[in-house]
Amino acid sequence: MTLFDLTGRRALITGSSQGIGFALARALGSAGAAVILNGRDADKLEASAAVLRNEGIAVSTAAFDVTDHATVGDAIAAQEQHGPLDILVNNAGIQRRAPLEDFPEATWHELMRTNLDSVFYVARAVARGMIGRKRGKIINICSVQSELGRPSIAPYAASKGAVKMLTKGMCADWARHGLQVNGIGPGYFETELTAALVADPAFSDWLCKRTPAGRWGRVEELAGAAIFLASDASNFVNGQIVYVDGGLTSVV
Repeated sequence: MTLFDLTGRRALITGSSQGIGFALARALGSAGAAVILNGRDADKLEASAAVLRNEGIAVSTAAFDVTDHATVGDAIAAQEQHGPLDILVNNAGIQRRAPLEDFPEATWHELMRTNLDSVFYVARAVARGMIGRKRGKIINICSVQSELGRPSIAPYAASKGAVKMLTKGMCADWARHGLQVNGIGPGYFETELTAALVADPAFSDWLCKRTPAGRWGRVEELAGAAIFLASDASNFVNGQIVYVDGGLTSVV
């Protein structure tokens, strides 16, 4: 089991004050990593960090905007002063819904900045240190929408499809330097952001019938994939997307 031990490693998880990001931080922390929670709301981050500290997890916070490349560079440099970043999880993301023909340009750019640009900015900044050390793990959070479309979320699907290909491109550039870059593609999980869909009987009925497992996912079920991709167990796994979706992307 030492293959999955993250003791002594530092992990930055973007967008991790709640939901999937928080669950991933808890997972890596439970495997021994010192985790760094990121978001824009410092108070919210501290409240989330307190929860993890009470569970015995080593945790700190870094409040910065992942969509601002200059801020990202400064924030990563500041974190590196406290020790190397061994693991990066690019989780920050948003969803915006509207018919594509009515989708506002400003909203398109907001979504792309958050879901795609931030992955490039943060990974580039962190990878520079990893390349120098000849080791590092980067996990980009993709989606079932990296493969599948649905009405009213075409821009979101476009952003997550791009994150999938950016993950493969990062592998192509950085694997030779000792980095492993992979993605996790969550299916439909019960979180604060999906509460309205969970509460919609028609949608939940459709989803449960569409998903071979017959239910919504629970965020703790992402832990195994995250620990695997962050640990030595995945040292020859590169450029892959692991879909944790109850079989959703495997059937028609």
